[in-house]
Amino acid sequence: MPDTSRGQNPATTKEPRGCLFALSQPPLMIFLAVIGVLLLMASVHDLFLL
Repeated sequence: MPDTSRGQNPATTKEPRGCLFALSQPPLMIFLAVIGVLLLMASVHDLFLL
C-alpha cells in the first residue's frame, strides 16, 4: 500500500485520467481522423464506383 501518512490524499495530486482525457490528445485525434477518412473513402469507392 502507498504511504499516506503525510496528510495528503494521493488521489488529489494526480489528475483523473479517463476516456475523455484520452480523446483530447491531438495525436490520437489525428490518428482517428486519418483512419476515419480512409474508411470513408473505401466505403464511397465500394458503394459508388464498383
